[in-house]
Amino acid sequence: MSKNKPLIALLTNNDDDIYCFRKELIEGLINEGYEMLISCPNGPKFDLMRDIPFRYDDPVIDRRGTNVIADAKLFLHYRKLFKNERPDVVLTYTAKPNVYASIAARSLNIPYINNVTGIGSVVNMTGLKKNFILWLFKLAYKGAACVMFQNSTNMKLAVDSGMVKGDYKLIPGSGVDLNRYPLQTYPDGGDGIEGNTVVFNYIGRILHDKGVDDYIEAAKRIKKKYPNTEFNMIGFIEPTENHYEKELDDLQKQGIVYYRGSQKDVKPWVKRAHAIIHPSTYGEGMSNVLLENASSGRFLITTDNPGCQETVVNGESGYIYHGGDVDALIKTIKKFLELDNETRKSMGIRGREYVRDNFSREIVVEAYKKKIKNIIGGFCE
Repeated sequence: MSKNKPLIALLTNNDDDIYCFRKELIEGLINEGYEMLISCPNGPKFDLMRDIPFRYDDPVIDRRGTNVIADAKLFLHYRKLFKNERPDVVLTYTAKPNVYASIAARSLNIPYINNVTGIGSVVNMTGLKKNFILWLFKLAYKGAACVMFQNSTNMKLAVDSGMVKGDYKLIPGSGVDLNRYPLQTYPDGGDGIEGNTVVFNYIGRILHDKGVDDYIEAAKRIKKKYPNTEFNMIGFIEPTENHYEKELDDLQKQGIVYYRGSQKDVKPWVKRAHAIIHPSTYGEGMSNVLLENASSGRFLITTDNPGCQETVVNGESGYIYHGGDVDALIKTIKKFLELDNETRKSMGIRGREYVRDNFSREIVVEAYKKKIKNIIGGFCE
């Protein structure tokens, strides 16, 4: 069956990833005259994309599982999908689509572009398991038409280890949509003891490697001296780490940490907060949460972890501390509470300017348009 338009397949593991980080790319490619195929497990965020025309595939992906049979089924699913749809270019995001969709595409001589959204929990692994997963990445990336890296640390690791054989490019994460995350009015705030309550957010998956235990411990200790503070946690609890359900319920009853669950729209929570705390030691690509909060004019407190530190001008738009050091995090929060509210506000505005100049999503969309056009010879209706 002949196609009127070139077909681009985009594969990832979560509907959040599609709506929050890829929507503008999908719209941009459709506007260029491409047809889009999206392969991603179904979820509520697809309800927000009903006005965008695309073909849809609903795969079964156990994102953090290590079941060999389940992963083999995913590979076979992708191979069947590609045989039936014959996309002109495949775009892959997140670990399992990066690995299994890449191998499937290469077996059918379909060009593909990988996006290294982070090395993930692999950075904290050791031994055979770590070596095996890195070998899978190497198998996937070596045949790519291009590998897009979200931070220079991941790029250097991949290049130095021989993981990448062909073209590669550094992009500013997934970029941030400055219009979707406009500059928000900064709330009044005191010093944590007197004046208006100072609000902190953690936004992300409830996952040990994201530093949630450090955030919780910091909240416990800060609240003792600074009662006029509020610590929120927003995001879904990883099924593999459901022990956090009881812990967060207990902390909420004590008024220490408020678990707000997963939110369709985090902007109202960002608006009422004075700062975002992102204590990650995870193998990030580029933290979208930090970019979105900076775009909204919010003060950033985060670690020196790759994918986090790049989003902050330390001392000008936020503070960076050494990841995994809870004492350093507490010291940093105290330092923030000592600032007058006008200084916090002006530092937030500086953060907005920084991400506007360096992390606009348009930069990412244009990089993809250019690379896809090169791959398929510029043909587009």
